[in-house]
Amino acid sequence: GRELSEEEADRLQDAARRSGLKAKAIELLMRRPQSRKELGRRLAEQEASQEEIEAICDRMEELGYLNEEEYAARVVRHYAAKGFGERKLRDELYRRGISREFWEDALAQIEDNSEVIDAFLEKKLKGDHDPKAVKKASEALARRGFSWSEIGDALRRYGMEVWD
Repeated sequence: GRELSEEEADRLQDAARRSGLKAKAIELLMRRPQSRKELGRRLAEQEASQEEIEAICDRMEELGYLNEEEYAARVVRHYAAKGFGERKLRDELYRRGISREFWEDALAQIEDNSEVIDAFLEKKLKGDHDPKAVKKASEALARRGFSWSEIGDALRRYGMEVWD
């Protein structure tokens, strides 16, 4: 029942705002895992200062809600399962703002891509050895993030003659 001074009211409002930002961070992380950079971007949209963003991200890491290493591994597994190559996986890790220190461990999870590439070629070419169809399939594999050496090896396994 007492009246607050202007300074006390400002402190209370600031504390309520910070509490709201923390709640928003938890809500965002419960919806889907994110990188520190993605979470920071979303908090900045809520008009959080850089200092507040850093403090909230640190706290979310302490609580185990924000784990970039686990998130990097999850992103790699997801896109590898969809049939994408290492270049595409690296692009996705970069796009999501995942710290590079976690990339190599996450990418080490990828198994040999030869089965994925072979299945893709079989599906697209269906036994066809037409140079235009092979070129189109090869370019599609390159866009999916596979290296030209991986594609060349797959074409050889498919029975195509490939010049390096």
